[in-house]
Amino acid sequence: MFTNLYRLLRYSFQSFWRQRLLSMATMMVILLVLMVFQGIFVFGAVGEAALTSIKEKIDVSVFFNVDVPEDRILDLRRQIEGELEEVREITYISKDEALNQFKERHKSDEAIQQALEELGDNPLSASLNIKTDETEQLPVVAAYLKNIVPEEVVDEISYNEDNKAVIDRLTAIIGVSEFAGLILALFLAIVAILVAFNTILLGIYSNRDEVAIMRLVGAPNVFIRGPFVGLGVIYGFLTATLVTLLTIPLVYLISPYATLFVPGFDLVAWFWGGFIWLYLGQIGIGISIGVISSMIAINRYLSI
Repeated sequence: MFTNLYRLLRYSFQSFWRQRLLSMATMMVILLVLMVFQGIFVFGAVGEAALTSIKEKIDVSVFFNVDVPEDRILDLRRQIEGELEEVREITYISKDEALNQFKERHKSDEAIQQALEELGDNPLSASLNIKTDETEQLPVVAAYLKNIVPEEVVDEISYNEDNKAVIDRLTAIIGVSEFAGLILALFLAIVAILVAFNTILLGIYSNRDEVAIMRLVGAPNVFIRGPFVGLGVIYGFLTATLVTLLTIPLVYLISPYATLFVPGFDLVAWFWGGFIWLYLGQIGIGISIGVISSMIAINRYLSI
């Protein structure tokens, strides 16, 4: 078995080397396909991270009057947690915490710092920040709060409905971009199959005497088809490896810009975390293109 496999691989590499210029041209077309697919994966990861980051920052905030006691706010918090299944997390920010956060945000503004010192008392109020699993649930929470929270204890219920529209638009843009990339990748894949088909066809034609002799002596189909299928596998495997090697420096180059676009997202860590699956996926796509091309050429012109 291993001897037969060795012979098939050797014959495939011989065909690859004899047609090395055509083989390189074929691999370049397959490379374009795999680069587009790789780009879809990377763009999808960055887009998903951006959506998650935006969703994490969107919530419903309830700002209480400065004289509302903490116990009453905490009771309201427990009521909301018990009655609303949509709520994922409620964060209580006391007056002191709100003041410290405000000072931290404006620590470089001397005018604001001086004004706070002159006031003496804490002018900020306590608040509840409410997050949900899905942004579509936020309007439900906002409506619920307006109905159950007494007006005399609430200064403001803050929820910007435009946030959902922003998320919907971003989701649509990412979806359309990925769909367009997929269409481009499929188009290039068809081109790659046609190019590889012609390359393998030339290989069959240049070895037609050997193929005819093998058929006359009754060689099994696997020995006739095998080398040409192996040639398609070589195209896919080498191209996938080359694309992966080219992607590594590109990821390091793009990573700082991705972090600027989505703070906290580490593209390099994401890439290495899923490196094996990305590489295997590229190999699978590349080999599929090569094998499909080989089978079409063999079935069409050998009629075995």
